[in-house]
Amino acid sequence: MSTIQTKQNTTTNTSALQESLNRQIAGWSVLYTKLHNFHWYVKGPHFFTLHAKFEELYNLATANMDEVAERLLMIGGRPVATIAEQLHLSPIAEVQGQMSAEQMVEQVIADLNAMLSVIHQGIYEAGEAEDNATEDILIGFTAALDKEIWMLNAFLGK
Repeated sequence: MSTIQTKQNTTTNTSALQESLNRQIAGWSVLYTKLHNFHWYVKGPHFFTLHAKFEELYNLATANMDEVAERLLMIGGRPVATIAEQLHLSPIAEVQGQMSAEQMVEQVIADLNAMLSVIHQGIYEAGEAEDNATEDILIGFTAALDKEIWMLNAFLGK
């Protein structure tokens, strides 16, 4: 492969990785807001448990969003930083209507699975771009999200 072809492939791979990382930033941002909604509006016998859990999860979303944005800047990208951009790119939808506590948990599980899908795509793109550091960050996210999904499913008795 010529030097020009190698440079073009690296640029293409980096561009795809940057797009994937921006989808993650967007998803974490929307999920952060959604988790605040659930934190504020959860009611019922599981209030204390879920109120604290949703806070833990929105703090996780914030940390992950910031880590991805900083990594994106390190590799020459520009993180999406407006609500309009984030809503457009996000794999997560905003909250629609009132939900029971159990519905909130089911929605969080679905959203975390959506984030896992985007993260797996990012791991693939990082591998294609030969960006081991980004790949490592994202692999770390998957272990944490797998555990959260398992725990939330256990809460629902699944």
